Amino acid sequence: MPLLIVSLGIIILFILIARFKLNPFITFIIVSIFVGIAEGMPLDSLVDSIQNGIGNTLGFLLMILGFGAMLGKLVADSGAAQRITTKLVSKFGIKNIQWALVLTGFIVGIPMFYSVGFVILIPLVFTVAASTGLPLIYVGLPMLASLSVTHGFLPPHPAPTAIAVMFDADLGKTLLYGIIIAIPAIIVAGPLFSRTIKNIKATPLKEFVNPRILEDHEMPGLGISIFTALLPILLIAIATLADLFLPENYYLKPIIDFLGNPVIAMLIAVLVAIYTLGLARGKKMPEVMDSVSSSISGITMVLLIIAGAGALKQVLIDSGVSDYIANLLKGSTISPLLLAWFIATIIRVCVGSATVAGLTAAGIVLPMATSPGVNAELMVLAIGSGSLMLSHVNDGGFWLFKEYFNLSVKDTLRTWTVMETTVGVMGLIGVLLLNTFI
Repeated sequence: MPLLIVSLGIIILFILIARFKLNPFITFIIVSIFVGIAEGMPLDSLVDSIQNGIGNTLGFLLMILGFGAMLGKLVADSGAAQRITTKLVSKFGIKNIQWALVLTGFIVGIPMFYSVGFVILIPLVFTVAASTGLPLIYVGLPMLASLSVTHGFLPPHPAPTAIAVMFDADLGKTLLYGIIIAIPAIIVAGPLFSRTIKNIKATPLKEFVNPRILEDHEMPGLGISIFTALLPILLIAIATLADLFLPENYYLKPIIDFLGNPVIAMLIAVLVAIYTLGLARGKKMPEVMDSVSSSISGITMVLLIIAGAGALKQVLIDSGVSDYIANLLKGSTISPLLLAWFIATIIRVCVGSATVAGLTAAGIVLPMATSPGVNAELMVLAIGSGSLMLSHVNDGGFWLFKEYFNLSVKDTLRTWTVMETTVGVMGLIGVLLLNTFI
């Protein structure tokens, strides 16, 4: 019966979001109430469970996602993202243009939300394609593969960060393993795949042909742009490597761990960006703070969606559904990693949103992820891979790509959907291979 209730809850989630276009946060709360009542939870306990789920989920994430949005906005507004793109393209040359855009997407995609990175970088893709005469899909898809992988796999992006918190996974290790898995996934789904679809004609809509491109003197230098964009990753990576290789009693280890804490790393990066990409560029503090403030409005709904998923997760735990599912799967010979990926894939196909799919799947498989012998970091990445699978007409990213590249639905399925599915499959293969060594 609990399994039937969860299945009905996911169906309701799908219908309300996909068919009736109801806000995902409202939908999560409705489904949480449905599951709780169907499971026989007392009404006052159900309300407490929802409140606790929201509070526990947002307590840690609020700072990371808030600082991440601020950093991404500063990188975009200052022209650092454009500087990274134009310099890498000029250094790599036309022959290796795809690799330049892959690297650009990866660097810019780490601190920047997918939709923001897409809108910021797509005009530059159009410019590169027009100046080189190369097919637009051939030029653009590798960069979008990078953006998609960072969105689905790597902290500080919302879904992988929230799932890591749910599973009590180490964010540094999740990031390290995620980068290892991301590299082959991006290469296969980006440069290699795009070479097979050169015959698909994409033409940008006229509104995007002549975008506003900053002049050279308006942008920061390449070195400071890359350093500022990747600073939180560097700090977290240093702390992770220190945990692996330095003795426990090393006198600097507490300081390294403190600086590598994701919250502190993001705070330091924002403070550095305020100076390097703002004040040092001649901007006044009020202007820089306006940019920082406006970034928060862009993540408000993301935070609410994550909060709603946290509420559903807590109801699944408190009502006993999670334990029931865990007991059902105890005798299963299917790998928990494969099962987590499959559940995330099913929800992704039904609901469309990668974030919703990842967080919902995480709530369902939580007991498995916290069981002895299961690598929590790889479970995060397995769900992230599944959440990117089979993007189609119920996914906002599908339509964003279709409209900007002026493609038919059929050609969008042949390009975007296949690229996203390749990322998801390669991610799963990477997770399973890495699991044999960890």
